This record gives sequence, C-alpha cells and structure tokens, in this order.
Amino acid sequence: MPVTVEIRRASQGYLTRERGLRTRHAFSFGGHYDPDNTGFGPMVCHDDHLVGSGLGFPDHPHAGVEIVTWVLEGALVHTDSTGASATIPPGTVQVQATGSGIVHSERASETGPARFVQAWLAPGAGAADGADEPSYVTTAVDLSGGGLVPVASAHDPAAAVRLRTPNATFSVARLGGGETLTLPADPLQHVYVTRGALLRSSLAEPLADGDSFRITDQPGLELTAGVPTELLVWTFGH
Repeated sequence: MPVTVEIRRASQGYLTRERGLRTRHAFSFGGHYDPDNTGFGPMVCHDDHLVGSGLGFPDHPHAGVEIVTWVLEGALVHTDSTGASATIPPGTVQVQATGSGIVHSERASETGPARFVQAWLAPGAGAADGADEPSYVTTAVDLSGGGLVPVASAHDPAAAVRLRTPNATFSVARLGGGETLTLPADPLQHVYVTRGALLRSSLAEPLADGDSFRITDQPGLELTAGVPTELLVWTFGH
C-alpha cells in the first residue's frame, strides 16, 4: 500500500554550510543529489536559508521557474534584471516569475541576519498566459485573522498574490499553543514547520522547526500545536 503521509525530519535533509550561510534543502540540490528526492508535484526546490548581515546570493540567472519567498526573520534585499528592487520584512511574500530568463540577487540587509524560505515551482504545460514574460511582486500579508491564510495562489481569489503555476496555493498558519488546524482536501500537500512544535499524533512523534509532512491523497488531516507555531502549507490540486 503506498505511503500517503511522509514525515521528513530536518535531520534528514541536505545541509549546506558556508561562510555566513546555512541552508536546509528539502530536495536534491547542487551537490546534494538523490534521484528519489527531486521534487514534490511542481515543487522542485524548498530551501530554508539563514544568511548573515549583508550576505546572501549575488547576481545569478534563472528561467522557467516561479520563485516564492517567505521571510521569517530580519529583512531580505532583492534586485533583478527587470529593474525591480525591494527590501522584504517578515510577513511579506515575494513572487518572481522568471519566465524566459532573469538575473537576480538576494541578500540579508546590513542591519542583521535574515532567515527566509524559498520554493521553486516548475509550472510546466498549462501555465498562465504570458509565462515567457518575467514578473515580480511583493506584498505584505495579514495573518491576524488566524487559521490557514492563502498567501499566493493560481486559483484562490482570497490570496494576496496570483501564481502562474496551475493548481498551486501557498498558505501560512500561525497557531497558538493547543490550537488545531484542519488541512485542505487537495491531493498533494507539503507542510513545513518554521517555528514552534506540533504535538504527537497518529502520524508522527512531535514535529519541530525544519520538520515537514508530504501528504498524498489524505485530505483533511488535523494538526495541533504544542506551543505557538508557524506552518507553511503548499497545496496542489488536480
């Protein structure tokens, strides 16, 4: 019988450490190659970066992917070849559709280190019109209402940003200690703990910072926070 809920611990991931940089890679990346772990649905990269003040990733090219960034701590400074530039604080989503090609840089501001999670999506066939034209948007997100808040989506009108990747939605949940979240019914779901901890359940021992679920055709699962917890939830429909 196929596994429908896979638990991935932070300790199982691929870790890159360099001067002023620590990155947790969820999938094969660069020198970390595992043919059995190259992506999940259209998601081909899910990296948790911690970079030192003024450090990060200098100008480098991308094409054919949609890059979604969520800042957890500090501030991230972005520039790209479309002329876009921004300083992104926590609680703000950044979406870069690279289209036919862009060059961009991402670094922590000079005021201190920054931690951010970045996902790359390969839209593939069926992506929205204008997929060859690069685009950039950054938007603050109101999470004060609680629950699972849609942040960026190809189809949810409540989301702050529109995605080009078909059937993809990125949401964030901030839970208080003891609060329970019911996950959506989408067939593919990727749930990542950025801070706090989930209580032990029938699915797993407690999950903490850097741990994740990969869920396939197991809708409506319930997760309960043991302490104040933030979850990043990607869902991919049919």
